Amino acid sequence: MRWYGVIAIALVTSGCSKVQVSAPIEQGVSGEPAEDDRIHPKSWPAGRGTRIRNDEVEGQVSALIAKMSLEELVGQVIQANIEAVTPDEAREYHLGSILNGGNTAPGGNIRSGPEPWLALADAYWDANMKPGKDHVGIPLIWGTDAVHGHSNILGATLFPHNIGLGAANDPELMEQIGRVTAKEIRATGIEWTFAPTMAVARDDRWGRTYESWSEDPKLVATYAGAFVRGLQGRLESKTFLGAEHTLATAKHFVGDGGTERGIDQGNNIASERELQTIHAAGYYPAIDNGVQVIMASFNSYHGLKLHGYRALLTDVLVERMGFDGFIVGDWNGHAQVKGCSRGSCAIAFNAGLDMFMVPDDWKELHGTLLRQVKNGTIARARLEEAVSRILRVKYRLGMFSAKRPSLRPGAGDWSILADPAHKALARRAVRSSLVLLKNNKKVLPINPSNTVLVAGNFADDIGKLCGGWTLSWQGTGNTNEHFPHGQSVYAGIKDAVEGAGGKVLLSTEGEYEERPDVAVVVFGEEPYAEYQGDREHVDYEPGGPGRLLRKLQAEGIRTVAVFVSGRPMWVNPEINASDAFVAAWLPGDQGAGIADVLIANADGSKRNDFKGKLSFSWPSEASGEPVNIGDSDYAPQFALGYGLTYTSTLTVNSLPEIGGAKIAENVSNRTFMNARAGVSDWTVVLVDQRGKVPMTSSSHVASPAGTVSGRATDDQIQEDVRTFVWKGRGSLGIEGKSIDLRKAFAKHARISFRYRVRGTDVGYSELQMRCSGVPCGGSLDVTPVWKRAKNQGWREMAVPLRCLIEERYSAGMVTQPLRVIAEGPLELDLAWVRLVPGSPSPEGQDQSACVLR
Repeated sequence: MRWYGVIAIALVTSGCSKVQVSAPIEQGVSGEPAEDDRIHPKSWPAGRGTRIRNDEVEGQVSALIAKMSLEELVGQVIQANIEAVTPDEAREYHLGSILNGGNTAPGGNIRSGPEPWLALADAYWDANMKPGKDHVGIPLIWGTDAVHGHSNILGATLFPHNIGLGAANDPELMEQIGRVTAKEIRATGIEWTFAPTMAVARDDRWGRTYESWSEDPKLVATYAGAFVRGLQGRLESKTFLGAEHTLATAKHFVGDGGTERGIDQGNNIASERELQTIHAAGYYPAIDNGVQVIMASFNSYHGLKLHGYRALLTDVLVERMGFDGFIVGDWNGHAQVKGCSRGSCAIAFNAGLDMFMVPDDWKELHGTLLRQVKNGTIARARLEEAVSRILRVKYRLGMFSAKRPSLRPGAGDWSILADPAHKALARRAVRSSLVLLKNNKKVLPINPSNTVLVAGNFADDIGKLCGGWTLSWQGTGNTNEHFPHGQSVYAGIKDAVEGAGGKVLLSTEGEYEERPDVAVVVFGEEPYAEYQGDREHVDYEPGGPGRLLRKLQAEGIRTVAVFVSGRPMWVNPEINASDAFVAAWLPGDQGAGIADVLIANADGSKRNDFKGKLSFSWPSEASGEPVNIGDSDYAPQFALGYGLTYTSTLTVNSLPEIGGAKIAENVSNRTFMNARAGVSDWTVVLVDQRGKVPMTSSSHVASPAGTVSGRATDDQIQEDVRTFVWKGRGSLGIEGKSIDLRKAFAKHARISFRYRVRGTDVGYSELQMRCSGVPCGGSLDVTPVWKRAKNQGWREMAVPLRCLIEERYSAGMVTQPLRVIAEGPLELDLAWVRLVPGSPSPEGQDQSACVLR
């Protein structure tokens, strides 16, 4: 409750409960909106504009630009992905920067050790700095998503994600974490991190909520400067941007945490006052502390994409707030600006974007920019302005006097990644982030002389504790072996209890032969990142943990729930079934930090008390409608700032459980697969005569005999499509626990999906559903439809349930709502699969007669 006094007044007086939606703004090639009455730069508070320019650097920048060819100038404003550009190509095109995007690593091995990273940094440096004709030799800089530690590197220190750090309410801890992260990044030869995130998440349905410290802009502002100081060093010190520090990136400017319904990359319709006081709150202290890079946001503001919004990028951020670094785009974010593509976007550049993040299409963009400068679409003065900003930052970072990456201080010293002090800091951060929501009957702390059952599918799985942005983009596919310095919750409890003479039992399903005194059940959200974590509601849904907790309670065993999640969620049934309930957020790989607080000393006294306080309001309803401090109808289950300690005497009474049931009853518009947003209770499986394989990550997966394969591909945004290729007979299915579709069947509901057929030929293909593991009696031959659709772009198909379920089969036991069986050849792209209400199909959708057999 201590953080929000001033902000609450601002939120209430700004009228945020009733926002008027106005028509989108049109943009011209200059980046200027044709008409914009929404942004008034002079109404924004003037930043102190911390300027660290000096005459020497300014002279060096000017002299260097005078030597550079047009091709070299253009190259500086381009950042390419390492899997799409070789070191020699980076030199040939004079690129200013490279990055490793999600699921990208040297040699394609995202779980390699640190050695290949440093070797590749050397390779880029050697190629780029080699003297030669028509090549000045400007150092390029490497950017990486080190968002909770150096999280792409096996063995690096992993900290809790921001949502957990927000609960710690400790700016000094943030600075220490930033400092450790920077030191580990530098050990691998990289100079720049795309962190920290300044988002003020206002809708918990957003898939990036866990990247936000808080719904409270005051806390975000307090953390912003501290984290930047940790990464870059203190502005006034001699170590600022020194050998043990990196470039920081304040992101994403601006409004990413306030989109409608929490849709990632969606539209923010807040008032200008709310944009200033809520969503821009972290940028002022970041700029005051000398942040060198700010990343433009994917989202729109009243219909206008931020990548092309001059009034915000230039008039507000640079000229009003005083930002003195450079503005980088997000992953092909410029391509979302109206009139732009990945390979061409003068609008964004003229609006104030200084560096394009264009992972794959960088060559096309390079050629396009050259032509646009030559024909005047982009003024040369604007190009030189952008390059000056980039070079200025490189000089400040010491790149022009730097040695080869492997010869820099600390580079290649892998003991830095394994430093016990770093791991201890991460463990401390875990302890500080835990929030105790309930502790009836003083179940916690647990006496270590007890017999303790540790259960739940998160109990002995470090990867699930880490969440997204951990080795892989989505944080999936990791095992305990990928965390050589980490511990699971089970391992931490085992050490603490057995070290004091107690006994620990491990059973994912909660089974036991020896009756335990207390059970700790660890469960939560499966890992996700970005839009793949977007949800339609915040009902936790999976019934397993709740059933297990109730079973244990009924057996008279005291129950402790440890909930691992990237957002506050409606878990009333699970809270009711627990004697104690702990919100652990996404703690990282130091699961022992949880045991440090849950397990008492041998004499029963507390080892560590709970310190965490909610930095997000906990929802009282499952719908996910925003609940933020300052709302006129503010009615959370647990308020911002709530958090019990071992001295608290509060008893949490039974909570209402009807909210989730209402959502569960709504069968309309239920999503079974969305390539943009993972749905945790449904899995894509690839099947052939030898068996089946689940598609649990975005990497290439093949059925056992190799006749059908699947992988994630890009269409409009990163990995927003799943592509399946048949070479012979096989099938893909979307499966999960049985679902009751009897009401939907009676109401003539349909299975709808967005698809695209590609390739040179289409073999026999049919659709099925499966009930209790066997076909539901119906099938639909779609071969003629898909032959007509081949290479014709995206289409939608809506198939009545009656086409796929015969009356004699029970629609109450559907285990696969869609199965595609094909003989091959076939190349099929799927964007989503969902259940929709029965009604005449929209114009343009395929109309296919049912053929039952």
